[in-house]
Amino acid sequence: MSQQHAVVVGLGLMGCDIAAIFLAGGWRVSAIETDPAAWSLREARVRSSLEQLDADPGQVGALHILGALEEVVFTDAAVVVEAVPERLDLKREIFAMLDRLVPAGVPVATNASGLRITDIARELPSRARMANLHFFLPAHLVPGVEVVRGEYTDPVICDRLAEIMTSLGRKPIRVGRDVPGFLANRIQHALMREAFAAIDEGLATAEDVDAAVRYAFGFRYVAAGPMLQKELAGLETQLAAARSIYPSLHNGTEPSATLQALVADGRLGAKSGRGFRDWPAEAVAREKARYERTLKAATRLLRDEEG
Repeated sequence: MSQQHAVVVGLGLMGCDIAAIFLAGGWRVSAIETDPAAWSLREARVRSSLEQLDADPGQVGALHILGALEEVVFTDAAVVVEAVPERLDLKREIFAMLDRLVPAGVPVATNASGLRITDIARELPSRARMANLHFFLPAHLVPGVEVVRGEYTDPVICDRLAEIMTSLGRKPIRVGRDVPGFLANRIQHALMREAFAAIDEGLATAEDVDAAVRYAFGFRYVAAGPMLQKELAGLETQLAAARSIYPSLHNGTEPSATLQALVADGRLGAKSGRGFRDWPAEAVAREKARYERTLKAATRLLRDEEG
């Protein structure tokens, strides 16, 4: 049986890792990178991601990098995933082209973390086969993938995308409405708002906020999500804590003063060499390697649990 064919539009960090997921699953991948000078670097990134997935790095041979959408043979494509930068105008332009080029019925997904597929595809004739397939960086090491249904999306398309992700060893997370932040980022940003408020108010340092999440309540999340945790502990305990704590939680609608000051000062974190702390190049490399090792170990735990 011939290999299934996926098309990945955009080969940045996310696109390379998404391509690696398909390649590791035995698919053939056509990928768009408009700068030929970057092709060798993109291929190297995909090969590295395959190695981290414990897949044969030789599977990179099934990756075909092309310079333009018009060069792709879409006739046997089973799915298209767009992974270009988060700009509404750019995504709309690409989706308008995909609307014309991709055969009817083939799912076309955006990997958007904030933009809604509803707004990207609103004016397109084939918008019913368009959805959001939201991966989390690093995409090849984080198993969860949100499958977000837009206002115009046919539910069958979401079913198909979820099936594909499951077949590739991913964990599809179904999101039934196309709201800003979808599901995971809404939960994550609620936590981040409170975390930055704790720093703004002098309750804790950035290091202690990280420690509270990693070594206290967050330590349990690989074993059980928040709803299961509270059911195991007793929902009446959650109710009592909510009544006591919620009135004092931060509920502002503006980003943290600390966050705004850091960004205004150019202290963006690892990418700029300074954030809450200094980031020399060797520290960035060390932390990224440790982070990825830990994610791989957590993935192995989850796979062992599932048998």
